[in-house]
Amino acid sequence: MSFWHRFINRKTLKPYDHNANDDRHIVANIKENIKNINEAFKNCSDLNIREIKIGNDNSVNAAVINISGMTDTPLLYDGILKSIMLESRPDDNSGKKLFDSLKNKILPNSEIYELTYFKEALSSILAGDTVIFIDGIDKALSCGTKGWSARAVTEPDSEGTVRGPREGFTETLRVNTSLLRRKIRTSDLKIESIFLGKYTHTEINIAYIDGIVDTNILNEVKSRLSRIDTGSILESGYIEEFIEDAPNSPFPTVYHSEKPDKIAANILEGCVAIITDGTPFVLTVPATFWNFMTASDDYYERYFITGLIRFLRITGFLISILLPGLYIAVTTYHQDFLPTALLISIAGSRTNVPFPALVEALLMEFTFEALREAGIRLPKQIGQAISIVGALVLGQAAVSASLVSPAMVIVVAITGISSFVTPSYDLAITGRMLRFFIMILGSMLGLFGVIIGFLCMLVHMESIRSFGIPYLYPVTPLVISDLKDTFLRMPWWYMHTRPSFPAVNIKRMSDDLKPHTPEG
Repeated sequence: MSFWHRFINRKTLKPYDHNANDDRHIVANIKENIKNINEAFKNCSDLNIREIKIGNDNSVNAAVINISGMTDTPLLYDGILKSIMLESRPDDNSGKKLFDSLKNKILPNSEIYELTYFKEALSSILAGDTVIFIDGIDKALSCGTKGWSARAVTEPDSEGTVRGPREGFTETLRVNTSLLRRKIRTSDLKIESIFLGKYTHTEINIAYIDGIVDTNILNEVKSRLSRIDTGSILESGYIEEFIEDAPNSPFPTVYHSEKPDKIAANILEGCVAIITDGTPFVLTVPATFWNFMTASDDYYERYFITGLIRFLRITGFLISILLPGLYIAVTTYHQDFLPTALLISIAGSRTNVPFPALVEALLMEFTFEALREAGIRLPKQIGQAISIVGALVLGQAAVSASLVSPAMVIVVAITGISSFVTPSYDLAITGRMLRFFIMILGSMLGLFGVIIGFLCMLVHMESIRSFGIPYLYPVTPLVISDLKDTFLRMPWWYMHTRPSFPAVNIKRMSDDLKPHTPEG
């Protein structure tokens, strides 16, 4: 009964709203404003309130408020305190004229805004800006003084490239938008801002190119973001789960990357980018299966090299899903499919193994996945040694102890290597999940089960959408003109148009553009 009482209270009581009183107007009494700030930031030792005297005779009380560690200290001193206390004097101390003089003549900051509501002052302070209250004036000034320790622009570890830009996004929103602006230097690149999260108040930017993006997709992105009502947004993964079309599907339908060139390329194709403050991972929608099978250096190498690499990736993805299931099905039900010499070799290696092929495969796959996860979570210097040495030692020990056969070790090793070929980590994880599903079907129904499982996967991929775009587009539905950047990449001088979806303006370059051919 006590548990049930607590459960009922938890469902019926509303959570305490810390911002319930923040709709009040800023008042003309500076003492009242400072009191409200102190109440809002109770027990916050990093709040700085500097009360000063301003005006031509230092007769007007003012307060400069910011949060330590989120403010650029030199900018605060030189751009605000020094300007209003030492260098400049307003001509008139009376109310509105003093306020306008500070805003338009004295303060040199490029970002200065008038604040009317108390919640606006709180948001500015929490964002790293400095708020100035002046006695006798029922408004405040917000000066842009954001400045905190941030990671430098470096090459992302999660997306290595052979050729192409080495820079990656950081956790600072404005750095990320500037990296995009450097790639796409046009005023048609629009960046809109919204805030999500009741407590984190995380800034989210929506980036797109006006004239290329489909307005229906853009409006749908804004609609889905506006429906997010949660207490916190700490990473773009939060947003991904809220807006994806198929939340119960193992296949990812929202693309993310740390590389500005990838995101810029997707925007130029008509996609919408979602940039989240505090994370280097930027989302783009819509996303098809082929987005997850491409890497940025596919477009920097010559087209026939890219074609071979993409064929290798698709083949590797299929091997990572099907190979263990095929091995189990053939060795369990269809031994007559194997050449006699190979069958005798496999049968001899399995003579002393006490487990059926399925248990043997599950044991090896679980060990391999555990080693891979340990290699990711441990420090880099230790993780690489653990993953390599662990695989060699455990594999050899398992074979010596007759727990698994050498053939199974080879199958699992080929499967693991093939899964690393997939450039997208999300899609690689999907392949690892489907692998176990195919293995179980293969152990129950043989090759028939493997085929049924593979067909179910294809039907599922055909059924899902990403913001209205079919996941396997342009293969299904078949659009021949858009196949030039799927299985293969055609040469740049051949790709005169963008894909029909999601772009509205599909014209990419002149139809007369041809490769250079020497005369004679």
